Amino acid sequence: MRGLKFIEKFKSTQVHALNQQDASSGGCNGCANGSKLSNHKRTKFTGSKSNKTKSGSVAQALLPYGLPSTDLLEPSIDPHLKPIHCVKSLADLYRRFETCLESDKSMLFIEQYAYLCGLGDAKLLRRCLRSARQYAGDLHLKVVLSAWLKFERREDELLGSSSMDCCGFILECPKAALISGCDPNSTYDHCKCFEENAKSNLGPIVEKFVCLSLEEDDSVTFCVRDKEISFVRNKIASLSSPFKAMLYGGFVESKRKTIDFSHDGVSVEGLRAVEVYTRTSRVDLFCPGIVLELLSFANRFCCEEMKSACDAHLASLVGDIEDALILIDYGLEERATLLVASCLQVLLRELPSSLYNPKVMKIFCSSEATERLANVGHASFLLYYFLSQVAMEKDRVSNTTVMLLERLGECSTERWQRVLALHQLGCVMFEREEYKDACYYFEAAADAGHIYSLAGLARAKYKVGQQYSAYKLINSIISEHKPTGWMYQERSLYNLGREKIVDLNYASELDPTLSFPYKYRAVAKMEEGQIRAAISEIDRIIVFKLSVDCLELRAWLFIAAEDYESALRDTLALLALESNYMMFHGRVSGDHLVKLLNHHVRRSSPADCWIKLYDRWSSVDDIGSLAVIHQMLINDPGKSFLRFRQSLLLLRLNCQKAAMRCLRLARNHSSSEHERLVYEGWILYDTGHREEALSRAEKSISIERTFESFFLKAYILADTNLDLESSTFVIQLLEEALRCPSDGLRKGQVSSSK
Repeated sequence: MRGLKFIEKFKSTQVHALNQQDASSGGCNGCANGSKLSNHKRTKFTGSKSNKTKSGSVAQALLPYGLPSTDLLEPSIDPHLKPIHCVKSLADLYRRFETCLESDKSMLFIEQYAYLCGLGDAKLLRRCLRSARQYAGDLHLKVVLSAWLKFERREDELLGSSSMDCCGFILECPKAALISGCDPNSTYDHCKCFEENAKSNLGPIVEKFVCLSLEEDDSVTFCVRDKEISFVRNKIASLSSPFKAMLYGGFVESKRKTIDFSHDGVSVEGLRAVEVYTRTSRVDLFCPGIVLELLSFANRFCCEEMKSACDAHLASLVGDIEDALILIDYGLEERATLLVASCLQVLLRELPSSLYNPKVMKIFCSSEATERLANVGHASFLLYYFLSQVAMEKDRVSNTTVMLLERLGECSTERWQRVLALHQLGCVMFEREEYKDACYYFEAAADAGHIYSLAGLARAKYKVGQQYSAYKLINSIISEHKPTGWMYQERSLYNLGREKIVDLNYASELDPTLSFPYKYRAVAKMEEGQIRAAISEIDRIIVFKLSVDCLELRAWLFIAAEDYESALRDTLALLALESNYMMFHGRVSGDHLVKLLNHHVRRSSPADCWIKLYDRWSSVDDIGSLAVIHQMLINDPGKSFLRFRQSLLLLRLNCQKAAMRCLRLARNHSSSEHERLVYEGWILYDTGHREEALSRAEKSISIERTFESFFLKAYILADTNLDLESSTFVIQLLEEALRCPSDGLRKGQVSSSK
């Protein structure tokens, strides 16, 4: 009966709108612009047209693009793998890890990363990448994973650092990544980047080699046009099998003292360099141009040792993106694996900025480019997974994103890899409004076993007018599989009225972390004039899962309710999460809205801000505390201890990336050595380097005994050791911290810890 009723819904010529087509992805989905919002809806919140108050006019001015609308509200399709039974899939992955070969463990951790992406836990995802790097023995895997870890850590936010700077640990060291082999036990050790290597003066050595005399009976002369270069016959013969056969085999050259080399593509300078190499086995005596010629010579005559020496030396010369773009073509042409790896590393560690360089994208995007990379062992699923993730984060609907995802599919070797590439292509095509292509990719992913892709297929079918087919598809998923929250959320999109709300309520019951049901119910209540009930509804999700879209929606609701102080609080907290956030579907910057709201809220002095902070921190109002600190930082951005306090709040709210950004900014703005050491200690602790973090804490204490340094040391030890003796020592450290000067809030935190 329900299916028959649903058919009747689509007999009307009016199509039920799911999404605003001109809306940008930067804002909260479902905001109708001023022209689409009817006058009777406006008057529910601002009064009748003849009785508008001044405050109501202010609310309208602050909502230039109207209020959210249920008709235009739609959840995004999750672009990550979403198995029906996530726990079962992860358990199976763990069992495979226990029995697999050491060489396979790295990619198993990447598979785990793909399954966990939908959870959005940055710390958990980083742990997967670190484990993958720990077990990576292949040169290519090490280069990509070290660059990926670098990208996730965003070390470019530290003052005075560059993309090729080493953090001091093997895990992300650019030089360590270029060494083949795997030692999982040493991955977390310090690297040797900062050790000084004694370098000898090469000038006298060159002179010595040039002045060496040759035994005339054992010499052979190679001619390039009218120039002659003498070689020791057995030394050049030892370069390769072809030379050995030519000089000691049955060829006529074995009987000659002079051999014409004019037509073999080598210059006089290049041939002289070959002669020096035969006696020194060194290529670092020559300029890069000559080494490139030696590389070509070595390839042509199968001189493997010379090729390896040239490859390694040229790889060491790649310092920036300009070098990489010049040398990578030579490396690809000559199949110099290490040189290509070094160039690739620079290009990857310059992401996301290198993504906008057409020369860089030419190396990665075309099918021909992928084939060239594959010839030297540098085209892989992992490489294109990393590149496509960065591209989707920056601009999901760009042509670059599409091309990288196509290459991702071409490099897929396992089922889950093909499923991921197909599903993400479906998501991108859907957002590009290319619905027929989206149908193709979603259906292919579903056929490969990814049931969640059927939700994307249903959405795409709906967009091309196949409304009942979309509803029937989602219904079949619910009937054939154990129901989950997202299934009912998806079916609600094709229902109306009470049936829609029933599905959304059941979705929330099965999965309380889904934000769309709360957002829809809140906007529905707002449209009915129940503005406070709408705010209470969106509060239900915000209290346990903080997200920018929900904060933005609540800020809009507060503006509609003419509660500008609360709207300002939510906007400031939102900017603490994403500093460049754009409101109203990407049309207005959050900073601009803050300026507008400040005109309608009493300005707070620094003393007022501190009073508010103490009040909100003491009442565990984390969002309120976050907003007050962000307001204080607007007035005084150089206060490192405020950045640090902000990071503590963000960690408590499970916003890992934003917290790490604040910690780095605190480190950048620290005014003293002991303070900087504390912030670096927290960064090291949060990235898994506990011993190094403990060292920073102890060094800070040796400079100045402060509350923060003692607390850092106690926190690290408490998280490392659980025995009675260690616990007693931790308590002593906390008591020592309480004796140091600090504000009451932090001391209260220590007292509760004890």
